[in-house]
Amino acid sequence: MRSPAELNTAFGRSSDLLDQVDYRLAQTPEEKEEIYNLRYRAYLREGAVKESPAQRVTDQYDDLPNSWTFGVYLFGELYSSVRISVLTPEWRESCSAEAFGEILYPRLDRGEVIIDPARFVADPDKVKRFPELPYLTLRLAYLACEYFNADLGLAIVRAEHQAFYRRVFLHETIAEPRMFPGLLKPVGLMAADFPVMKEKVFERYPIMRSTAFERRMLFERAGGRAARPARVASAYERASVAPSS
Repeated sequence: MRSPAELNTAFGRSSDLLDQVDYRLAQTPEEKEEIYNLRYRAYLREGAVKESPAQRVTDQYDDLPNSWTFGVYLFGELYSSVRISVLTPEWRESCSAEAFGEILYPRLDRGEVIIDPARFVADPDKVKRFPELPYLTLRLAYLACEYFNADLGLAIVRAEHQAFYRRVFLHETIAEPRMFPGLLKPVGLMAADFPVMKEKVFERYPIMRSTAFERRMLFERAGGRAARPARVASAYERASVAPSS
């Protein structure tokens, strides 16, 4: 992984890269299956899952009303994916809540809103083409934190990846790695106080900024499914909707 200074240089050389990124919410069976297959290939390559004839990784959180699974496309091809779950006093289901409930439930009891990005994977055959890919993918977590006016942003990661999250996103470890169902390697829980830390991250990585329009296009839901939990709706009403400058 490149250093922040090196990445800033890379972003400077590729100032239009963000314009080439297409964040797509997985909605059709075909879009979801492509992401589930990507998860399997990425996890298998790093030894996180066993070989499976189905060649797919999915779980009970993928279709919950408080979860958004995105594919990140560059030049029309799927490069990476992440699932964003929104935890509130009313909505308490996510993989991090299952694994670290004794830490997260008391915060939800106090009325906090927590963004839980999980299932972050990148195509193992394409990831080396764009070292900026982790930043572009995890940017979705920052958009979610802004949109839902989050108190806390999480990262559920293996021990060898924690230094990256600590250095780039100013996360702190709040729970040591433990085994999680379906994975062969333990994962720990990291977190950042979003209202306190966001401007520091924005200053170092301006691409993490977004407009209210972009956030709304990604996370606002219409139709039969709830747009967002009731507690989050009230939180959004008191959030700033001015575009970041």
